Amino acid sequence: MEETTVECAHATHFGQRPCSSVAHPTTEPKLRSDELWFFGFALQARAGRFFARRKAVLRGAGRHRASVSRCHNPGMTAARVSIQKEDFDLQQELSALRAGDARVGAVCSFIGTVRDRNDGSAVASMELEHYPGMTERAIEAMIDEAQRRFDILGARVIHRIGLLQPQDQIMMVAVTSAHRGQSFLACEFLMDYLKTQAPFWKKEETLEGARWVDARATDDEAMARWGISSNNA
Repeated sequence: MEETTVECAHATHFGQRPCSSVAHPTTEPKLRSDELWFFGFALQARAGRFFARRKAVLRGAGRHRASVSRCHNPGMTAARVSIQKEDFDLQQELSALRAGDARVGAVCSFIGTVRDRNDGSAVASMELEHYPGMTERAIEAMIDEAQRRFDILGARVIHRIGLLQPQDQIMMVAVTSAHRGQSFLACEFLMDYLKTQAPFWKKEETLEGARWVDARATDDEAMARWGISSNNA
């Protein structure tokens, strides 16, 4: 096969430098072999990045499927997190959380209610606000973290917003597991997170006027037990 030599010039700091290289003999006589090498290298690199991204996506999807199958009751169709104005029924939520899951040997739940006094003042009402979308995602991420830390089967978090009166239910955390110890730990972990990290804003109406409620130093200390620092107080 006959080779064609092409004279060319490279630009340098010192001007044009002549060079010669072997051009492709059939498809592109004027294309140098070093250019062909570059295009081939670029194509291989691009293909490598594509397959690497594809592998990462498949690996992530596999982890997600494994997490769902390990952590959640497959028969439960309700969302893990609900932010709502309406009240909730604890027994109904617990029944849905453990329905059809024979692995469950322990169910731990916590309900928070509105007190009629706080910091020495009478509380007439409490109003809660949240950041739609971000609040739900933050709590979902913390449930994933609870699943990573503890051997739990399912979790359910409900938090109410709007105007609430003393003795009204504010929120609920429920966790299922094979053994009680893991449920207790995960439930307490999620509660400490909700008190210090979740994007909620609470305003109390008192005889002295309205005031915003901040997390206490003891709440930050409780979160620190889990190796998570917070500076809300």
